[in-house]
Amino acid sequence: MRVHFRHVLCATDFSEHANRTIPYGVAIAREFDARLYVCHVVDLSAVAIYGEFQLDPVGQQERIRRQARELLEKTPGLENVAWEPVIRFGNPAGEIARLVEEKQLDLVIASTRGHSGLKRLILGSVTQRLIRTLPCPVLAVQSPPEGFIDPEGGGIRLQKILVGIDFSADAENALRYGLSLAQEFEAEVHILHVMEPPVYPEFLTPTEQTQDLLQVDAVKDRLEALVPAEARVWCTPRATVLRGQAYEELVAYAVAREMDMIVLGVRGHGLVKSLLLGSTTDRVVRRAPCPVLAVGSPAAE
Repeated sequence: MRVHFRHVLCATDFSEHANRTIPYGVAIAREFDARLYVCHVVDLSAVAIYGEFQLDPVGQQERIRRQARELLEKTPGLENVAWEPVIRFGNPAGEIARLVEEKQLDLVIASTRGHSGLKRLILGSVTQRLIRTLPCPVLAVQSPPEGFIDPEGGGIRLQKILVGIDFSADAENALRYGLSLAQEFEAEVHILHVMEPPVYPEFLTPTEQTQDLLQVDAVKDRLEALVPAEARVWCTPRATVLRGQAYEELVAYAVAREMDMIVLGVRGHGLVKSLLLGSTTDRVVRRAPCPVLAVGSPAAE
């Protein structure tokens, strides 16, 4: 099934890093003819970026709302697309979750970095919470959009997409998104599964070594089987099985092969694997050289 983004939200705290979400949002909105919302949530417990704040529930909030809207309207690039400013007050992750329901959002774009120090940590934790809780995919960005956007036409330039697979429902849904985006932009699709290495590989007997190689081959065949026959008409997925720490191998693979996007499921099999995959997704998001699209299960969408 083709994926189509119709309602897209960019979250920003007006820092240099967070404002990087906006070029991504503009490019995606133009490519999919989507409605773009640019959102700033004012956390009243951390409003120092607005100067002195004295609790006048009506007057002060209106002043902050006006200032935030003015900042949004001055943001470069938004003149090239239809967009709507959204200013909310409250907990950032909670307010964005409410917006997902109100606006029927298909995609939220958030940065893994914000203002320096504490605010940077706060924004990072907001993005992690969004990834774990939102019913729609989250595109986590930290790098400038130059490699993602064609500098001449302003369109999206996706040539290589990496999909991490652990055979969970979320991972298989991530593959659906990866294949759809690859078809949309005629990109390569790389499918990667990372297996835990033997505890003492140097002590494996010849028979155990053979069994280990057969296991790797079986996992690779299973990866290949996930790709629908119709997808092979327009692409040749590259299935790879590696050994090691999942997040390290995913990031290293993305760096070595110059991936333009990584697509990951949010949750894995069962409670323990869910926690492990969540940790993997968080670590990849923080270290990835390219945007990471975090996708939940189909039932959550």
